[in-house]
Amino acid sequence: MKTLFDKVWDGHVVAQEEDETLLYVDRCLIHEGSRHTFDTLHERGLPVAHPEKIFAFSDHYIPTDPQARARGVASIADADIRNMVELLIRNTDEYKIARFGWGDARQGILHVAGPELGISQPGIVLVGADSHTSTHGAFGNISFGIGASETTHVVATQTIWQRRPGTLRIKIDGALGFGVTAKDVILAIIAKIGIGGAIGYAIEYAGSTVKGMSMNERMTVCNMSIEAGGKAGLIAPDDTTYEFLAGRPFAPKGKAWDEALRYWRTLPSDPDAKFTKDVALDAAKVVPMVTWGTNPEQSLPITERVPDPAQEPDAERRTEYNKALSYMDLRPGMALTDIAVDRVFIGSCTNSRIDDIRAAAAVAKLGRAVVPAWVVPGSESVKRQAEAEGLDRIFADAGFEWRDAGCSLCTALNGDQLKPGERCGSTSNRNFQGRQGPGGRTHLMSPAMAAAAALRGHLVDVREFGARK
Repeated sequence: MKTLFDKVWDGHVVAQEEDETLLYVDRCLIHEGSRHTFDTLHERGLPVAHPEKIFAFSDHYIPTDPQARARGVASIADADIRNMVELLIRNTDEYKIARFGWGDARQGILHVAGPELGISQPGIVLVGADSHTSTHGAFGNISFGIGASETTHVVATQTIWQRRPGTLRIKIDGALGFGVTAKDVILAIIAKIGIGGAIGYAIEYAGSTVKGMSMNERMTVCNMSIEAGGKAGLIAPDDTTYEFLAGRPFAPKGKAWDEALRYWRTLPSDPDAKFTKDVALDAAKVVPMVTWGTNPEQSLPITERVPDPAQEPDAERRTEYNKALSYMDLRPGMALTDIAVDRVFIGSCTNSRIDDIRAAAAVAKLGRAVVPAWVVPGSESVKRQAEAEGLDRIFADAGFEWRDAGCSLCTALNGDQLKPGERCGSTSNRNFQGRQGPGGRTHLMSPAMAAAAALRGHLVDVREFGARK
């Protein structure tokens, strides 16, 4: 009896040495920040082992302002960033690596555009030069982020040395309530187990709630596995997975599809498979969530109040609370709905897919933004689909700014960032100090919650609007 993780891991073992395993890698995703890998290849005269298994995306560093994009790469004001974008073009051309970059109709965030292209598939090992590569595990594979030296090793050998993690099953059962989304589910999980709760584990999300989720919702959940300390996040493939993949550019075709499907159907964890650890969550008890502090664990239902450190018995946590409140400039006991925001960001690899854009638009059409609000689709494909559905016009009429695809304000590496002291309602995945700009303050939430905050100018329970997700 094996878990999904065990089946994929065991099928990719190349060699074993003491407590480390050499794994074969099926896919490697890179972006503009991967320049060090190519520098090392050049210095050592190394070839790329399998260029057809490496995929490059422009996302972290390119601007999302449509006017800036229209002027081309040469218009990027920061010389270092411009050089990184240009280097990705030169290096991928040199090594004949597929690139979905500036001006390409397939361009987008690697964790949004990659799945759209069918690069993410069940049963593979997929690594990426970005911590949120766990997103791809929603397809029933082992996906995780790696550092610069590891990326070089993968590109040069198509293998990677890893220590085998334990397995953590998180079962989520029941129906989600009105206004509750996949983002609320993963924030509730992290609040429950903590930012270190999954350290040393690969998480398999299971249960009726997960089985009922769309692929986009599953990707949102797996995306934030890293925020709980997990090595990877996985969801067993099923008909929802296969329907999403069918016909995608890099998905198998014809007889190869039939063979792949037979294999994929063997992957779900066996009924009596043993996990190292189990956690359960009742979906019916999850309500819209927001973060109040400086890590994703510091999250509460929107109906709650900012915690009082004096009431926290654990000394270490009490210190963390005090530091978080000081940075976030919040008072203990104040209602979360009393927290004003200076701007709103709807985007990132967590929440920039078409379902997310639709959910935000359903709320945006009910009023008008009273603070600056950006909507940044995760890919050019999402952008085109949203525009075909008229969602961009809904946002424009409501005073939201519709931008081009990219990481934008989530990474704050591309000219998009908060000013010191500015507070943002954000659909991204991290609320660390300075994550969205030096001195910026971030509150994480779902797309619908973010749109609602834009209309009110403060955190608000989206259920008050009566708009369905």
